[in-house]
Order: sequence, then C-alpha cells, then structure tokens
Amino acid sequence: MSHMHNQNGVENSATGTLYVVSTPIGNLEDITLRALRILKEVDLICAEDTRKTRILLNHYNIQTSLTSYFEHNEKRKTPFIIEEIKSGKSIAIVSEAGTPAISDPGYRLITHALQQAIAVIPVPGPSAVITALSISGLAVHRFAFEGFLPVKTGKRRNFLKKISDEERTLIFYESPHRILGTLKDLIEVMGDRSAVLCRELTKIHEEKIYGTLSFILKSLEKRPIKGEITVLIEGKRT
Repeated sequence: MSHMHNQNGVENSATGTLYVVSTPIGNLEDITLRALRILKEVDLICAEDTRKTRILLNHYNIQTSLTSYFEHNEKRKTPFIIEEIKSGKSIAIVSEAGTPAISDPGYRLITHALQQAIAVIPVPGPSAVITALSISGLAVHRFAFEGFLPVKTGKRRNFLKKISDEERTLIFYESPHRILGTLKDLIEVMGDRSAVLCRELTKIHEEKIYGTLSFILKSLEKRPIKGEITVLIEGKRT
C-alpha cells in the first residue's frame, strides 16, 4: 500500500498509522514540538497510565481521546487497536514516561502492527537509559541495557554472575526498595567497580551519585530512598 507522506500532518492512507511517541521522564518541558503535534492530530492515544498522560495533555491543552494500554490488558486490547488503525485511524502509543516498549508496554502492539504491514513511525524523545548514560562519565561507545534485574536474591546473583565478564558499560533499572540488596549483590558478584546511580532524572529532586558501588551503597543506607533509579556500572576491565 502506498503511503502519502504529508510533511506537516498525519500520514494520509487507507490504513492509519501507529506513532510511537516518547514523553517526558519527569520535566514536562522535555517534549518535542513534533510529539505535541502528533498527540494533537491522532484519533486516539493509547497510554500506559491515563492519569499521568492526562497531566501532560492538560498542560499542553491537548483534547485527544485516551484509552488505557498496559501490561494487564495489552493482550486483550491489541486486536481492537489494530482494527482501529486498519479502519483508517491514526493512533499514538505512549508509556508512563520515556520511550514506549523500552522496559514498558508497546512491544506487542508494535510487532502486531508490523506483521499487518501498518506503518509504525517513531517520534523520538527522552529515555532514562540514554539520559543517564550521557552524564555517566563511563564508557559510552558500547553499553548493555539489562532492564530490571530479577527480584529474588538467588536469581539476581545468578544473573549477575552470567554477565560479570561483560566489558561494556552495564545499565539497569531498579526499584527503591530493592536497590540496597542489588548494590550488595553487585559488589559481591562483580567487585567494587566504578558506578553511577541516577535517581529522579529531570525532576525537582534529581540526584546523581558518582563513585564506587560501596560508596554509593554507603550514601544510600542511612536515608529513605524514593523514585525511579537507573544504575550504571563500568564493564569488566581487561
């Protein structure tokens, strides 16, 4: 099917388009002009967290309809969204924050759309992984993103053993209540390497702790920990 690309507007074709739209990871100003336009112009926005997305849309006075699309309903809802696109509607998918499908819902919808020969258009913007990497001071030319580590200690240690010989910079997401356990496991399995912990990036209480894993652990142990955490660790030295 031939697609007419109109530089200014949403694509014109018999089949609609799926736009994969990155949204701010904290600071509402971190949204592109193009993302704002697409969110205004599409027929429907699929959002991981409709309350969070509503805050963003209200801030920029965008009236587009919202529907929820998250881990527990994506299986059921994907066929409906695909049918909507095939009927000619243009749809944007957004996650709670950052880039959809990167440790977030969206992967299933994107793969189904591609299988059905639907145009999938990226509207790039923030991603916590790249944001943290850019200010890490660690080697950035090669890196490995591992998402969230296993929850259980035994499984987590086994996983870390498997990747402990990795020479690229390693990046993980972690939750506040598991971070101390994870740091202890990292030290035990990988040794006391140079690392950076980023918390609440682009938000009011943004924090970056640079130093060895043991230094980072010490600085977190004596206080409550909140917010989104990204951990970056230097790769194994050869």
